[in-house]
Amino acid sequence: MGIIRWLSQLLLVWFLFAPGLVSAQVEDSEAQQLLTQLAESSFAAKKDVINQIAGSGDERARGWLEAFAANKLGRIESSGDFIIVLKNRGRNWTVASALTGENLGELSRRDIDTIRVNNSLRNELEGILSVIDLKSPDKGKRLSAARALKGSVDGSLAERLPELIEAEESGSVQAALTEALAIYQVEELGDVAAVAVLSGSLNSEARAALQQATRSDDPQLVSAAKIALKSIEQKLKLNRAAETLYFGLSLGSVLVLAAIGLAITFGVMGVINMAHGELIMLGAYTTWGMQQLLPGQPGLALILSIPAGFLVAAMAGIAIERSVIQHLKGRPLETLLATFGISLILQQLVRTVISPLNRTVVTPDWMSGSVMINEALSLTLNRMYVIGFALVVFAGLMLIMRKTRLGLEVRAVTQNRAMARSMGIRATRVDILTFGLGSGVAGLAGVALSQITNVGPNLGQSYIIDSFMVVVFGGVGNLWGTLLAGLSLGTINQLLEPWAGAVLAKIMVLVLIILFIQKRPRGLFPQKGRAAEG
Repeated sequence: MGIIRWLSQLLLVWFLFAPGLVSAQVEDSEAQQLLTQLAESSFAAKKDVINQIAGSGDERARGWLEAFAANKLGRIESSGDFIIVLKNRGRNWTVASALTGENLGELSRRDIDTIRVNNSLRNELEGILSVIDLKSPDKGKRLSAARALKGSVDGSLAERLPELIEAEESGSVQAALTEALAIYQVEELGDVAAVAVLSGSLNSEARAALQQATRSDDPQLVSAAKIALKSIEQKLKLNRAAETLYFGLSLGSVLVLAAIGLAITFGVMGVINMAHGELIMLGAYTTWGMQQLLPGQPGLALILSIPAGFLVAAMAGIAIERSVIQHLKGRPLETLLATFGISLILQQLVRTVISPLNRTVVTPDWMSGSVMINEALSLTLNRMYVIGFALVVFAGLMLIMRKTRLGLEVRAVTQNRAMARSMGIRATRVDILTFGLGSGVAGLAGVALSQITNVGPNLGQSYIIDSFMVVVFGGVGNLWGTLLAGLSLGTINQLLEPWAGAVLAKIMVLVLIILFIQKRPRGLFPQKGRAAEG
């Protein structure tokens, strides 16, 4: 009975697993046969073998064809085993098994018979590899392959595309394939119906196909192509406007970061701090210094630079306030001259201690690149992070001003210093903390600026005048006014630059602010309180 039970269990295992084992052996034998045909066939016959490999459904097929196209597919002369060359420098080549992927170590290149490929087959392989990717279960890979086909579809591939479009489940992939086919039909066949598919497309290959169609002898095709190009031009204008707005907001966010600390100190103490730009510079150099301390870790260095840049600039600001500004209260012109001298000293100090040359701060990988909205509009990640960072800093300052005792005292001193003193508020202490806070925020601006421009001794000079314009335009001491003014001026400046030039655009912005101040001397959001009225 025991033997019968054992035999029945053995038969059960055989029926369950034998089909899989047999099919695996068959698959490897078929793969060996296909690769043998590829190696031994003539160049003319290799094309059919390539199509058989691509249609085999074997997940290893792409690797074989890529290696074949790169002259890295071969077989060992002594055993006939097929291999893929991983490294082909020197006399000994590093190889792996084409069937199992196992690393076989190094072999002499004389023992390897490389399967040759010509340019005609390479061109054929480009389309075939795209078709393989189009059958991938990964939607992202299918979409990338579909986009890569635009402008590179040939006659044989055009015959397969309708079937692939019909079988495709993803709408975005289906649209990309339809557009790729339409480009071929317009370029090669002069198909008027295909022009309608390309109408509104932002792809450069589609525009090139339509431009070519406008030179056709078929008047109907020319007319349809011109109408399609006109619709594309309208969409391009909208995308260019969106890109300009994005760059304007990023510039405006930089101005907000640069000006918001100045708005606090100017509003509370009435100090015209011409060294504010150098505090921004110190924050940028702190970021560079952190990357020197942590080489090879730009992301960690940048994160640590945020508190470090704030503290360095805040300490420098408090030192300036205690050593110079406290002795010049109530004398704004003398404060202006004194802080201008401090700015020159700080610039020269950096030139002497570090270098007069600009320093480059490495951007972390997670801040590099861009987000592609469409084929005519992409948003750079570093500027996106700067916009987000500016909004976070603004929100943090609003919480400090609205929810903390320091914020309450700052608002009291801003509105009426004498009354605040009579209520027991130590105005001197508020001045120190406020100047330190405003200087620290300038340091944060420097950290952000290090990601979009080079760090140098003159970095702050590029933003000090714009910062004062933002403060005056928005309303002295008003954070909401600073935010709105910074974003507005950045956007206006970016809109004017394309047709007026950088210098003339700044002059025009300055004239607009002067005209605005003539009508509203206290800015968008005027300061409240008896001090403001006085």
